[in-house]
Amino acid sequence: MFFSLFWKKLSFFCLFCYFCVEIMKVYLRCIVLMCLQFSALSLMGQRFSLVQENDSLSFVVLESGEYVDRWQLPYEVYRFCTGDIDGNGTDEALVGVVKSTRFYPSPARRIFVFKNHHGHIRPMWLGSKLGGELVDFRLNGNRVRSFERAPDGSYFVAEYQWRSFGLKFEHYVVKAETKEKAKEIFNQ
Repeated sequence: MFFSLFWKKLSFFCLFCYFCVEIMKVYLRCIVLMCLQFSALSLMGQRFSLVQENDSLSFVVLESGEYVDRWQLPYEVYRFCTGDIDGNGTDEALVGVVKSTRFYPSPARRIFVFKNHHGHIRPMWLGSKLGGELVDFRLNGNRVRSFERAPDGSYFVAEYQWRSFGLKFEHYVVKAETKEKAKEIFNQ
């Protein structure tokens, strides 16, 4: 009697283990397929674009393989560009918006940076301020070149580099210049 009960429990345990192993195999296949899908997404490429509905409503659009994602921007947009600012091999979207912030209540020009996270748009940085009053920006390689106004009314051009979270000041291209001269240097 003891042996028959033992064999019943042992066979039940073996059957249970068999099903657990089979479930784990299915689970691992699903994980492998998901990894292949995400790596295929990165191989297919991506494309950020901007769709402007009206003066104060735009959408950042990400097309990545067969996926399309949109991020609503309920602000006036003055600049849009793409490039690899963090050096990871994929482009990010840089959007210049006009808005107020909690610490700077007057509407002003700001820079937002978005990335592709598995086919979805995610903010990397929603910047409130650089060094001075931002007039314009553009990409210069993997750096952000800014055209800014100093508190004394002069203008300067500076370059910023991405540093894990946000843009870090690198150097002045020119400082304490007239608006026209600074804009000319900014556009070079």
